[in-house]
Amino acid sequence: MSESRALVGAVNAITAWPVSGHRAPRNLPIRQLFGKNVFSDEVMKARLPENVYKALRNTIKKGAPLDASIADVVAATMREWAMEHGATHYTHWFQPMTGLTAEKHDSFLAPTESGTAIAEFSGKELVRGEPDASSFPSGGIRSTFEARGYTAWDPTSPAFILENPNGTTLCIPTAFCSWTGEALDKKTPLLRSVEALSKQAVRILKLFGSEATGVQTTAGPEQEYFLIDKHFYYARPDLINAGRTLFGAKPPKGQELEDHYFGSIPERVLACMLETETELYKLGVPVKTRHNEVSPAQYEIAVTFENANVATDHNMLVMETMKRVADRYGLQLLLHEKPFAGVNGSGKHLNWSMADDLGNNLLKPGETPHDNAQFLLFLVAVIRAVSRHGDLLRVAVASAHNDHRLGANEAPPAIISIFLGDMLQDIVEQIEKGGAKSAKTGGELKIGVSTLPTLPRDAGDRNRTSPFAFTGNKFEFRAVGSSQSVAGPIVVLNTIVAESLDDIATQLESAVASKKDINAEIQTLLQAIVKESKHVIFNGDNYSDAWHAEAERRGLPNRKTTIDSLPDLVSSKAVALFGKYGIFNERELHSRYEIFLESYRKTINIESQLTIQIASRMILPAALRYQSQVAEAVSHLKAAGMTVPKTQAALLTDLVQAIDDLQAATDKLTAAVEDHSEGDSLAHAKHARDAIIPAMNAVRVAGDRLEGLVADDLWPLPTYQEMLFVK
Repeated sequence: MSESRALVGAVNAITAWPVSGHRAPRNLPIRQLFGKNVFSDEVMKARLPENVYKALRNTIKKGAPLDASIADVVAATMREWAMEHGATHYTHWFQPMTGLTAEKHDSFLAPTESGTAIAEFSGKELVRGEPDASSFPSGGIRSTFEARGYTAWDPTSPAFILENPNGTTLCIPTAFCSWTGEALDKKTPLLRSVEALSKQAVRILKLFGSEATGVQTTAGPEQEYFLIDKHFYYARPDLINAGRTLFGAKPPKGQELEDHYFGSIPERVLACMLETETELYKLGVPVKTRHNEVSPAQYEIAVTFENANVATDHNMLVMETMKRVADRYGLQLLLHEKPFAGVNGSGKHLNWSMADDLGNNLLKPGETPHDNAQFLLFLVAVIRAVSRHGDLLRVAVASAHNDHRLGANEAPPAIISIFLGDMLQDIVEQIEKGGAKSAKTGGELKIGVSTLPTLPRDAGDRNRTSPFAFTGNKFEFRAVGSSQSVAGPIVVLNTIVAESLDDIATQLESAVASKKDINAEIQTLLQAIVKESKHVIFNGDNYSDAWHAEAERRGLPNRKTTIDSLPDLVSSKAVALFGKYGIFNERELHSRYEIFLESYRKTINIESQLTIQIASRMILPAALRYQSQVAEAVSHLKAAGMTVPKTQAALLTDLVQAIDDLQAATDKLTAAVEDHSEGDSLAHAKHARDAIIPAMNAVRVAGDRLEGLVADDLWPLPTYQEMLFVK
């Protein structure tokens, strides 16, 4: 498809949308719609026998072992409920190390001897599935001939119905492990880390007389994304296969005017958002916010807090649902961290906190946080965790995609630091001096217009440049990439905070056993932790060069690329930490290291092959055709006995040189790709970073220069100007 056809197709789709693209309105109010397709607590309570319901609730809420004897009853009830919703099949829905979701559908129907069929779904089928494990990434844990793997029902995340115009499917959230018991997925380590943190946090709470028996980590991801017209998408092989544009000159207008952020949402996009929200409401996803983001064609959707396991499942559903619904409106969802160069990329701000099973947020400061010893202990536990293990938080967001975003002007740098805000910063400084007093409060904000109300003002400003910022009653981890599962970052956060809480609880329990003054011990401990960890706190501009120099003086790690960061995942410190709390054994940890290296290398290989293909088969032929036209025009002038203007001669010279630069750069990239360096997977990944990526960038520079020279009707790729602004 040529550029002109793509543009015409997009414009026609937009102008025709109000007629051909209109969707039916919701047929139920939101309150009745919400959770309609979820096997929720309300559904279970109404349909399950009381003893079965109580046993299952005990597993879900208190982490009690699952009673196998109830599985058949739950399965039969779930099947009947699903079939009432039109389901004909069920699937164990899991999250392998691809970073996506996976599913294998099985029918409820089973043949009988009489030639008829009956509906079957047993407790055995509910509790365990057996997908092929050999074709999923395992990092060496499973060989191709070792195919057996198991999915295990996760009762803490509710089953749900996925609707399709031609039928519906019951989806059962599950964990995924190998025949030998190692975790091959994102969910298993997440559940392990939740239990590890809960165990240590409850020890702290008991010291304060709390009756809580469990602590959940809570999460609320803010998902950024792009939407472009599908006509443009299908005319861009790089977007189809790599998720980002490998060529594209800077448009006359980008985001300089800052007019897209929080602006009026385009009608077609808003209609797509509304239907997406309707679908998500049915799945019980608590969608809260939608708005335009900074870059043209960029948007955000955010949900309210849920327990971390359900929040992770729901975020995967958000991404899948947005993609599916966008297609109905002739739009393409782009979740790559940097689909367009020169404008903001997309992240997934992970809001993270802790809450006990009595409903108390453990990171809520209260009116007088300096007098709230429990809050201060949990706060400094997080600070020390980030101080000790910032390298692991960096690993948790490492990918070839996110390397394009981290450190740019729309994302935090690869240096992990903490922002606390004025009031908490003041309290921390006072703790270091031996007390915990603060005169800083939010107060009131007087705007100076008599008709406007006086606003309550927060005690601290926001810092949008910080990778890990305290924002009132939670921390916001802003370095997570838009296409990533939040499971990995949550696993790391849970584990490093569990270690910190473990240390604090051990010291305080020892003080209690020795009949020491617990308040004095808390004060001493707070002071010691602040002194140890204060170097990770920074409230200034994380984008500035001065901060990078200051961070180096403080000894904070700066892993600028994924390849710099990944070795930290298998360091002796990491192996000991994850092993101590049962999150990963050493084999599981090394498997993830190998998977991430392989993913990095394959990503760069795909992009480099696409760069060569687009340069050679699309850009070069178009440039040669235009060069021929210009040369022919110059030749006609000469044949007519006219003097060739310098400008036209210069254009031809520029074209010849630019084409030569493109071909030379493409040849160098081809050589770099074909240079199969010796060594292990890390050596191959380093070759991709150090040789292939620079060569690929050089081809792009030459191609983008030609975009500014070649006639518009000959240029084969939709331009940034079209993709970002034709909506």
